[in-house]
Amino acid sequence: MPKNKTLLVGATTNPTRYAYTAAEFLRRANEPFVPISIKRGEVLGETILDLRSKPDLEDIQTITLYLSEKHQEEWEGYLLSLKPERIIFNPGAENPRLSKKATERGIEAINACTLVMINTGQY
Repeated sequence: MPKNKTLLVGATTNPTRYAYTAAEFLRRANEPFVPISIKRGEVLGETILDLRSKPDLEDIQTITLYLSEKHQEEWEGYLLSLKPERIIFNPGAENPRLSKKATERGIEAINACTLVMINTGQY
C-alpha cells in the first residue's frame, strides 16, 4: 500500500489553534490524517493518538509539525523511524538539527505552512 497519510503532530481540540485548522484543511482536501499529541481528545471525529506511546504507524507520507523546536527533541527518533517522505516544519516549528537528520535519511525537510501549501495546491 502506498504511503498516503499525514501525521499531524501537536494536534489539539482547540479550534483557535493552527494545528486544528490544519486538520480542517486536510479533511477538506480529502487528505487522510492521523492526529497525535500529548493531549487527549478528538479532532473532527479522529481520536488524537498519544505521542508518548509512540504508536506503530504505517503509510505515513508526510509529518506536519506543530511543536516548537524545544518540544520536538524527545520525539525526533520516533518521528524519523516512521520513514515519511517529507516533514513540514510549520512557522514556529523550524528545527535545523532535525531538518539535517531528516535530509541525511533521504526525507525531504520543508520550512513551510501546511495551510498555505494546501490552499495553493502545493501539498
